[in-house]
Amino acid sequence: MSGLRRRTVLALGAGTLAAGWGAVPAEADTGRNDFARPATGLRPYFRWWWPDGLVDPAEIRREVDQIAAAGFGGAEIAAVHHSVRDKAALDTAGHGWGTAAWTRGVEAALDQAARRGITIDLTIGPSWPAAVPTVTPDGPAAVQELAHGVATVAAGGTFDGPVPASVTAAAPSVTRQTLIAVQAVRVDPANATRKETGLAADSVTDLTARVTDGRLTWTAPADGDYLVLAYWQRGSGQEPESGPHTSPDAYVVDHFSAAGTQAVIDFWEARLLTPRIRALLRRAGGSLFEDSIELETHALNWTPAMLTEFQRRRGYDLRPYLPAVVRVKEATVYAFDAATSRRVRADYWQTISDLFTEHHFVPLTRWAHSLGLTFRAQPYGLETDAIAASAVVDVPEGESLGFKNLDDYRCLAGGRDMGGRALLSCEAGAYQGGAYNTTWKRLLRTMGGAYAAGLNQTVFHGFSYATAPGAAWPGFAAFTPYSGAIGYAESWGPRQPSWRHAPDVAAYLGRVHLAGRIGVNRVDAAVFRQKGYSKTGIGASWFTSDGVPSGWTHQMISAPLLALPSATVRDGRLAPDGPAYRVLLVEPDPFSGSAATLDLPSARRILALARQGLPVVLLGDWSAATVPGRATGDEDVALRALLAELTALPRVRTVAAKTEVGAALASLGLRPAVSYARTSTLLHGHRVDRGTDYYYLVNGKHAETVKPPVAAIDHDVTLQRSSRTAVPYRIDPWTGARERIAVYTADGDRVTMRVALQPGESAIVVLDAPGAANRHVTATTADRVLATERGLTLRAATGGTYTATLDDGRTVSRTIPAVPAPIPLTRWTLRVADWRPGSSATETLSVTHTVELDGLRPWTELPGLADVSGVGRYTAVVDVPACAGAYLGLGEVFDTARVTVNGRAVPVSPLNPVADVGPYLHEGRNTIEVEVATTLNNRLRVADPAVYGVAPRQAYGLTGPVTLIPYGEVRVW
Repeated sequence: MSGLRRRTVLALGAGTLAAGWGAVPAEADTGRNDFARPATGLRPYFRWWWPDGLVDPAEIRREVDQIAAAGFGGAEIAAVHHSVRDKAALDTAGHGWGTAAWTRGVEAALDQAARRGITIDLTIGPSWPAAVPTVTPDGPAAVQELAHGVATVAAGGTFDGPVPASVTAAAPSVTRQTLIAVQAVRVDPANATRKETGLAADSVTDLTARVTDGRLTWTAPADGDYLVLAYWQRGSGQEPESGPHTSPDAYVVDHFSAAGTQAVIDFWEARLLTPRIRALLRRAGGSLFEDSIELETHALNWTPAMLTEFQRRRGYDLRPYLPAVVRVKEATVYAFDAATSRRVRADYWQTISDLFTEHHFVPLTRWAHSLGLTFRAQPYGLETDAIAASAVVDVPEGESLGFKNLDDYRCLAGGRDMGGRALLSCEAGAYQGGAYNTTWKRLLRTMGGAYAAGLNQTVFHGFSYATAPGAAWPGFAAFTPYSGAIGYAESWGPRQPSWRHAPDVAAYLGRVHLAGRIGVNRVDAAVFRQKGYSKTGIGASWFTSDGVPSGWTHQMISAPLLALPSATVRDGRLAPDGPAYRVLLVEPDPFSGSAATLDLPSARRILALARQGLPVVLLGDWSAATVPGRATGDEDVALRALLAELTALPRVRTVAAKTEVGAALASLGLRPAVSYARTSTLLHGHRVDRGTDYYYLVNGKHAETVKPPVAAIDHDVTLQRSSRTAVPYRIDPWTGARERIAVYTADGDRVTMRVALQPGESAIVVLDAPGAANRHVTATTADRVLATERGLTLRAATGGTYTATLDDGRTVSRTIPAVPAPIPLTRWTLRVADWRPGSSATETLSVTHTVELDGLRPWTELPGLADVSGVGRYTAVVDVPACAGAYLGLGEVFDTARVTVNGRAVPVSPLNPVADVGPYLHEGRNTIEVEVATTLNNRLRVADPAVYGVAPRQAYGLTGPVTLIPYGEVRVW
């Protein structure tokens, strides 16, 4: 982007005027940059909840129009109706998921989306997990479990009777089970844990051949008590969430077999993909989507080919080790010695992970492509390698509700970037108990840090279809009421007063998404994970605790990623055409008691990469390292020999504790792309496009539950630039306007500037080729310096003499004449459109209240407005003395706001509601209007007290203080 004429203004950082950082007025020249009007494909989506197929095509078209008109990029159709108490009223036979009624609704959605230029995604089954009505619980394509039965036999005693039945009952729909094996094993208290019975691995005896007609007779040795264990393979009978959704009932498919995945594909091909839908998908379809893999079983996840596949992949028979892997309610029950249990369990889950990817994600991705679609999935929920799966699916997705911190996103982002994928999506804003009380401001504060961690697509949770049986005002909401109480956020749409401001949010996030998609992602460090789990909240030791607050960025990678074509080294960087990691950190396995484990293929690959010049840091004691699974030969010896070669290389460091990682990085001559002299809550993402650097900066938090809350920041930040002649520009993500930053210092490949951001506030910095006028200031005593094609201008809120040091070393002084004092705005006329229930669940009435205010207070303190929700418009008239311009600071606003000055719109961020209104003011009488919009919480407290009466009132409105802050200006160069 070329350096065009820009207008620069101020932001309030921690209550002070901050030099070089702030909001850009709407009329600033945005030139030809793509951030001014982000494309529809960059805009956020909605999870669009339907009560299965009980929908009217005309209403579907209206809702597509509502989503498009509000500036969003599309919607994902999902059959979800947890709030409907009487499921029979949904008529699954005539209007269930996949019926002709559902198909007509999908056709209407796709057709109208094509007309409006937005995209529709389709969930692969009703609710979740993936399920189809052509699968029966006893069938080979249904989700499976391995249940166990047990009987205790005293030393020297005899077991004589039926093979032990399962300790967990089968689901009522399951009628068949297959006996896989029967074993005897001696109890060994030395191997017991707090929750597991200890067993002796060398005592396992196979009794399967002794079973006759379901009975067993066996006498135990006299060397101790024994258990007789029977293993039963059966369907789990799991149905998709909050069913039924179909007639006949749908059942969850086996996610670890080709048969289970093929059942999904076959149902779609035969029943759902009509010729019209196929054609419409190529016009308006985006992705097929699969929600998080919540395979709920009271026993052990299983698949019919498990024993064969385990033998083939791991090189030994799993049956003698089944006692160590069987589960009840997701918890192991028995344990051999700690090392054997750990290794066998690792092998079991590695096999499950392999089957999951190969038989489920790969074929579904390939099938989606055959339809002209991509495949988006939340590849977690089990103890499987979500990092590796994120390199396979087209669009991996996380979730703000289930992800405990930003490292959960960084796991998926590592797979995405090493796999050459472009997007990382997120199911955003599912706050428990947040129904009809969630604000856009809260959502933006929650999500801000996730974009720094690699997220670049947002799917809001969600948008509900208008109505359903039993729905009360303001209409059907998929997740509220939830078990009779306030449910999960949120049902966005025209039913919400704040919907009128949704286009501002959609455009903002479109710009943030663009900043996260342009060019190629760049990340400082890769952290090797022996197990590629996500949704755990377990971070990356030093990088998470110490590196991030000082500017380092990192991602997690797992073993399969090292075998990808991208896993090469050039100029000391891993995956040089992708994330270009500067260093690889190998830690002990955080999911196996911090054991120093590493599989042999990964060890060989890391050694090869280090020989090619990749810096490597090993954390902990690796002298007695072991392979993660059960060694069937001399694998441990071979691993230690490889590690000895690795640690002898000059670009490899070994540190005993995480506190030493920083020093090890410094000894390797490594520094992050972004740095600052002190720890900070600043988070960032870095992308490079044809030599231009794009930095997304946000004052965020590592997790939603972080205490204390994030405070405002105001400090210097140093950014790496790809070109030593590049100069910094700022793009305001709230408006898309671009300005040249006037105050900075440059030193080789680094640029340092001051950054001031309120909690949750973000900015985009571009290091690009200089324009024609490139003189800048390295230091100033003024509040601001503005850079335009005409030169440099000092700005300050008080008159006086100010200095500026130019980039050529000269220091100049300039005087700004006296500036009028700040003007508090205290007298307002407030007009409130009070939203109330109408005669039906979807009708809303509006009553207008007018209040004259001599001071700003929340609506809860104003007569007649305590239980009102709706839209308020504040109007003030103010006399403005002669001045160069002024800032309007709104102070505290409940959520979003829209501002007009003398009838002209002035964009303002809800995260820092301060705007330069200088271009819109004139000397003398001026009219300022501030429109605020609320949630429905306060009205629902009294309209539906049985559900929402427990909610506290929210402090709606503009509470200020609102102040006009005049400023003066003088040309400095």
